[in-house]
Amino acid sequence: MGDKFGQVKVIVVQGRRLVIRDFKSSDPYVILKLGNQTAKTKVINSCLNPVWNEEFHFSISEHAQVLKLQVFDKDHFKADDKMGNAHLSLQPLVASARLRKILGVTAEGTTLRKVIPESDNCLAADSSINWVNGEVVQDVWLRLCDVDSGDIELKIKLIDLPSAAPSK
Repeated sequence: MGDKFGQVKVIVVQGRRLVIRDFKSSDPYVILKLGNQTAKTKVINSCLNPVWNEEFHFSISEHAQVLKLQVFDKDHFKADDKMGNAHLSLQPLVASARLRKILGVTAEGTTLRKVIPESDNCLAADSSINWVNGEVVQDVWLRLCDVDSGDIELKIKLIDLPSAAPSK
């Protein structure tokens, strides 16, 4: 994964309009992957619009990676059913944090960058990267791929970013 560069805090906030995988509902959970690091939310029983509000920390390298997530329906007597997947490049978040340090931005609520839905992300709508309470924060809604419907809301915060140093 390269040299440790900092940490990213990912909050899995909620899901909406998830697909039905059981008789009338689903028991969804989310698996997050960043490089070789993995985290899993709790299972929310019988819910297509679950609220998790779970927080996970991942180390990131200087070459920002792609955050991947998969949503599954928990089954007790067979393999869990896939409910979709999504991905998001962390490069815009890291670049915004570097820019903030270089420019010395300190004004609360400053928008550092706007990210639009593209092929390198699964954004359901435009997403802003902001300077909030001393942190670089991105709120995103990710559209799930390979299913008829479903979105996942994440809040991503970049923490422990080293000071910008001149290139050698």
